Amino acid sequence: MSRLRIFEENRPQSPLAEYGDHADIARELAGVGVRFEQWVADQPISPGADPDTVIAAYRADIDRLMSEEGYQSVDVISLKPDHPERAALRQKFLSEHTHSEDEVRFFVAGAGQFTLHLGGKVYDILCEQGDLIGVPDGTRHWFDMSESPYFVAIRLFTNKDGWVANFTGDDIAQRFPRMTPHASAR
Repeated sequence: MSRLRIFEENRPQSPLAEYGDHADIARELAGVGVRFEQWVADQPISPGADPDTVIAAYRADIDRLMSEEGYQSVDVISLKPDHPERAALRQKFLSEHTHSEDEVRFFVAGAGQFTLHLGGKVYDILCEQGDLIGVPDGTRHWFDMSESPYFVAIRLFTNKDGWVANFTGDDIAQRFPRMTPHASAR
């Protein structure tokens, strides 16, 4: 079940609020300009699937998003617990950073945790299969996949170079809860 926890930026021990209903999550995130939608992710894709297979399975959704939103490129991140570079990949996304373009992710299998730092608050979002999240450009955030990653996410970019991060140098991400291995990974 997808989940949103909202914290004060200087109180990582206890959330101010927690939501498990998709409509509540979408409403709270819309209030801070973040897109959160539930899409149909019913193709037989499993973590570890190769990018071409994933893109072919979701070609219609990808084409619609690219046409409607002007995205220029797409790729897939697909990880399972035995991936040899899982620790290095996890570390790559764990520090607070921004992008100069919107960050759009459609989770077609498994789960991952986006954490956004906005207006003195921290929004910790567990995204699961079927969730689409759109983080506006310039938003401070980080991403965790747990020490045992198990997810497939389609990533869309307006920048043809793909994922380019601008790290803030703030160590806030180290003070907030990390993602525990998701039930789907067991």
